[in-house]
Amino acid sequence: MLKIRSPRMLLCGLIAVALLALVVVLSPQQGPVALYKLSLVLVAGYAGYWLDRWAFPYARPDSYLQFPEWRSLRGKIYQADNPVADGHAVPFAAAMLRRAVVMGACMLAVGLGL
Repeated sequence: MLKIRSPRMLLCGLIAVALLALVVVLSPQQGPVALYKLSLVLVAGYAGYWLDRWAFPYARPDSYLQFPEWRSLRGKIYQADNPVADGHAVPFAAAMLRRAVVMGACMLAVGLGL
């Protein structure tokens, strides 16, 4: 049976749209500027993700999962959604943190350059 779940970060997205609408109402000329800056930061995050994938092709976070075929096992694993392989918790956490730092650094670099 399918579970209906709300999208992740729905509340955060709604608040962001409401604040953008407030900016447009209070200062209409700043609306396009805010959208431009937002799009640049999002593109920088995407570029950071791919930079991490290209720089560390054999240390992807999903390579430390217990089931390499985790995409085809959705709904059949009854523990955590995607359990980490035994003894690989530290490399998994390091790979996740590394990816977050690379993406954040790219986003920060573009954001500071605006």
